[in-house]
Amino acid sequence: MKKLDDFRLSFGNKELIPIIVGGMGTDISTTKMAIECARLGGICHISDSICNAVVDRHYKTNFVENRYNQYKNFVSQSDKSEEKFAIDEVQNAVNLLVSKTMEQKKGDGEIYINIMEKLSMNNSSTTLKARLNASLDAGIDGISLSAGLHLKSFAMLEDNPRFRHARLGILVSSQRALKIFLLKTKRLRRLPDFIVVEGPLAGGHLGFRMDDLNKINLKSIVLDVVSFLKKEQLDIPVVPAGGLFTGSDAVEMMEIGASAVQVATRFAVTKESGLPDKVKLEYFKANQEDIEVNMVSPAGYPMRMLKNSPCLGSGIRPNCERLGYLLDNHGGCSYIDAYNAASKVKGERLRVDEKTCLCSHMQLYNTWTCGQTTHRLKDTTNRLENGNYQILTTEHVFNDYLHSSNQEICLPSLEEK
Repeated sequence: MKKLDDFRLSFGNKELIPIIVGGMGTDISTTKMAIECARLGGICHISDSICNAVVDRHYKTNFVENRYNQYKNFVSQSDKSEEKFAIDEVQNAVNLLVSKTMEQKKGDGEIYINIMEKLSMNNSSTTLKARLNASLDAGIDGISLSAGLHLKSFAMLEDNPRFRHARLGILVSSQRALKIFLLKTKRLRRLPDFIVVEGPLAGGHLGFRMDDLNKINLKSIVLDVVSFLKKEQLDIPVVPAGGLFTGSDAVEMMEIGASAVQVATRFAVTKESGLPDKVKLEYFKANQEDIEVNMVSPAGYPMRMLKNSPCLGSGIRPNCERLGYLLDNHGGCSYIDAYNAASKVKGERLRVDEKTCLCSHMQLYNTWTCGQTTHRLKDTTNRLENGNYQILTTEHVFNDYLHSSNQEICLPSLEEK
């Protein structure tokens, strides 16, 4: 039986290990994780999700506090339309995150950044353009465009000196979405360098309607996209994502026309992940019935997470003055509406069930998004005498994907550091 190591991802004359670690925000796929994957010859994403807070944590900047000081008088107001992000601060935060990561890069692999269109930031076009260009200016190897159709994103980059040299990819969940993107960007004569095809078993935000989650599978979407590209005579690498838990799962995708696979769930609980260890253990303990898909995200997409995520039902006050990443172009957010409605109900504890303050809870690691295969994590490692689970390294998980076969998973030794 073939192993994933029998395949390579080709970008022109460059060959890479066909493993891409997805962009897990906020600061779950960390700089440390990205450096490790690049050293091993693969690709890993960092994420610019709530970037100002991430760089504050790591580099002692004050982006979040400065914003709060500017808008603290708006805390009690529902209208947040005046709470704009300073574009130079957006650029500086992304530039700092990317440049510090790229300075430490080793090996022949590559480091990309995942950029979500749905982080509208009360000024969607201007802030998105700033984030995209700052990433290229800071030297990132590539950008994955996610959480939206990104119909204007390539045009936002066309004047950047690296527009035709850095790798640019698009995440889609259907052939139709890919067709729309290609049609919209046709005038630029600049095709995406790769296409991530995300299926319904993925973690976090999903590009499907709730009613369709059980009707569609990743393999059928991949075959659909591969067939379309072949028909159009377009040689673009296709990268399946969502539910690929073993090396054998990955090989199955390679054999139907994929060029690489994107994985995340098993890397979310590695030593290099930004999740606190106590949260990683919640993932290991999870059973299949502990995973749900809900509509609590203000972004408007279904989102898969653990049912015991602290964000669910939380009545935390909207934190738009400090963060505000999901404010729409009119300063609105569905969580603010849900919070205000819940505030009118008398009770001992304010509870908001319809939506969650995603910005706050992502920063606090209280939104435990996960893939559908999370319940299998306990089978990938050892149970320790104290009842906890051994936390693995990025290198161990990476190599297990690369060298395992027959659905095997290589358990680490207890002495493995």
